[in-house]
Amino acid sequence: MFGGKDKSKKSTTSSSSASASSSGLNTLVEGTVIEGTVTAKSDIRIDGIIRGNLNCTGKVIIGETGFIEGQVNCQNAVIQGKFEGTLSVEELLNVRQTAKINGEISTGKLIVESGAVFNVTCQMGKQATSNGKATTDRKQTQVKRLQKEAV
Repeated sequence: MFGGKDKSKKSTTSSSSASASSSGLNTLVEGTVIEGTVTAKSDIRIDGIIRGNLNCTGKVIIGETGFIEGQVNCQNAVIQGKFEGTLSVEELLNVRQTAKINGEISTGKLIVESGAVFNVTCQMGKQATSNGKATTDRKQTQVKRLQKEAV
């Protein structure tokens, strides 16, 4: 009844649960305040307050009670609460109707729902690259097009 078969099942279960937890969701609950730099290798939900930098290789979710003041770098973001600072999103930034955002944004794609407060300087798409090459290439293409039109 308590033989080797049960032990092997138990070890399999614990190794799979360890894998699941490593790709889980980090949560900063309401009432918690962090000052400094936060690094997350998986998705993170903020319902509390971060004053400082947040670096995340996954998705950042700022809940309705959440507030971040500082710099955020992430893959994707959903903002329902407040953000002030510099936000760099590689793929998709989704700004919900309850969001209040002030600062500088660079993102691949952007969704802003009606009702959101969105007071930002925003760069989207290839223009958001840090080396400026995409912006330069785009300007050169526009100049060539204008030259052709002039002829």
